[in-house]
Parts: sequence; C-alpha cells; structure tokens
Amino acid sequence: MNAYDLIRKPVMTEKSMTPVYDRQGNEIKKYTFKVPVTANKVEIKQAVEEVFGVDVKSVNTIRMTGKVKRMGRYEGRRASYKKAIVTLAQGSKTIEFFDM
Repeated sequence: MNAYDLIRKPVMTEKSMTPVYDRQGNEIKKYTFKVPVTANKVEIKQAVEEVFGVDVKSVNTIRMTGKVKRMGRYEGRRASYKKAIVTLAQGSKTIEFFDM
C-alpha cells in the first residue's frame, strides 16, 4: 500500500478545524484524516510526511463504528472506519489543504 492509499480523505468538521493552543499561546497544528482500518500509526506517520512534506510529532487513532440507519422498515449499517489525528512538530510547515 502506498502513501496515497493510506490517506483516504481529510475530515473537515467544525470540531476538527477549530484551532488548539498550548499554554504559551502557540497554535498546535492538528489535522484529521480518514484512513483504512488496517493502517497503524507508523504507516500513517510515514504517509503524511511523504505526501505533504511535513514533520509529524505524533499520531492518535480512533476506530469509528458504523451507525445503524433505517429506511422505512429496512435496516442497514454504515461502514466502519478509522480516524487519524496527526500532530505536526513545532517548526514544521502547515498543510495548505486545510488553510482557508
């Protein structure tokens, strides 16, 4: 699996796009991506560094289970997926894709 297969798409929600600050008032660069369920933290870190050319400090992952949805009397389930929250190093450049 190459780096472009690991990063499926960015998560652009209100919560993931709000800036986070440390105690000194510096903005912490955190970005959220959807990744395959089989991907691990080391693979995600290498893929983000290769695709975007940034220095990754840490990677946190979350397994998201699919929701049960109804359509009339029929019941289905959305697909489960994994989210990766990537924190960049202090001196690293930002990912321009998320800048608006």
